[in-house]
Amino acid sequence: MANAKAAKDQPKPLMPHATATWLVDHTALSFEQIAEFCGLHILEVQAMADDLAGSKYTGRDPVHAGELTLGEIEKGQQDSTYSLKMHKAPVEVTRTKGPRYTPVSKRQDKPDGIAWILRNHPEVSDAQISKLIGTTRNTIGAIRDRSHWNIQNIQPKDPVTLGLCSQRELDAVVAKAAKRAGVTEEAEPEAVDARSDKDRLIEELRAEREANVKAAAAAAQEAEAEAWLAARREAEEEMLDPESGFATPAPREDEGIAEPDNAPETTEEDHGDNA
Repeated sequence: MANAKAAKDQPKPLMPHATATWLVDHTALSFEQIAEFCGLHILEVQAMADDLAGSKYTGRDPVHAGELTLGEIEKGQQDSTYSLKMHKAPVEVTRTKGPRYTPVSKRQDKPDGIAWILRNHPEVSDAQISKLIGTTRNTIGAIRDRSHWNIQNIQPKDPVTLGLCSQRELDAVVAKAAKRAGVTEEAEPEAVDARSDKDRLIEELRAEREANVKAAAAAAQEAEAEAWLAARREAEEEMLDPESGFATPAPREDEGIAEPDNAPETTEEDHGDNA
């Protein structure tokens, strides 16, 4: 148990996948031993052994690199539960001071990023641009003076979008240049709410109550409008003539109300007697 814990805490090979590939091809170590020594998952090692890995790695001899000894490999081959021990930890590669490295595929985008910085942040110095983008001052000066050999095809583009630097790095450079130039804007003090928690709660409850009242009034108006439309629709349906299918016009006020069919008829004799 202690041996396994020590193996997990020990440093890993400089090139874990390449080392695992070599151990799979040249030793009889188990997948568990190789995975534990290289800091990989056992399925990754198994995929390498079955030639199913997505990427093909060229084997790297850990014995030649001084990370393992032949005696250590023999111990592991004889005992499948043995955890391999690192003989000599790899030396960490530290980046030396110098110009920023840019991939070859993105080097053609450097002039566009430089032009963008010169146009949008003229306060940034040439030294800062050179360090941020990884270019020379001669190139920066040629783009600024429009004497660059490819100036006709240079289009200012955000260096962050082009992948030449990160947004944090760009913001830090711009802030530093602005502070040096004295163009930093003083941040406005945030308004402090002097109200107590009780007052804020009362205002929230009042606002919520007013909102509920408005919602209830709107619902009542909507219900009233629907009732009026329903009543009007029923009235129109009652006025329809069942024989013709057309609406029967309502009597006008000047025409009066029609007499009912059972009203007594007035004869001419009655008119004569009255005369």
